[in-house]
Amino acid sequence: MPTRTNSVRIGFVCVENAGRSQIAAAVAETQLEACGRTDVEITSGGTDPAEKIYPVVVDVMAEKGYDLSSRTPSEITPRELSQCDIVALMGCSLSIDDLPTGVVVRDWGFIDPASSDRKEVWALSTEIEQQVIELLDDLPPQEDREYHRVP
Repeated sequence: MPTRTNSVRIGFVCVENAGRSQIAAAVAETQLEACGRTDVEITSGGTDPAEKIYPVVVDVMAEKGYDLSSRTPSEITPRELSQCDIVALMGCSLSIDDLPTGVVVRDWGFIDPASSDRKEVWALSTEIEQQVIELLDDLPPQEDREYHRVP
């Protein structure tokens, strides 16, 4: 019996997974929930994860209505990357050449907020929000992604 599949997997990647990719994942998850999309999976990780998310990022995102307080940085593995349909590079040590063939890459190249102040993180998070919304708007409607996988 064929399995009904209708998901697309998006990975947000940066070096420490302590700022940019966490912001992008939170925005994407919130946007997808708001529009009732159940066909998109979000993953986020870093090539060299930090111990915790930058406090200024947590604070700014909380002001914007996103709760990052319980999130922790994690490593993104080559296997996880190979399972993504789309990978958004935030400005990290990965390059397009490091990604599996067939993965759609968005190379956004945002600055690392590690030493940024609140105003700079606010501006950066707004840029990331815009890019994430554009990326999600580019996805085909949920019903157009459905297909039957042959067992």
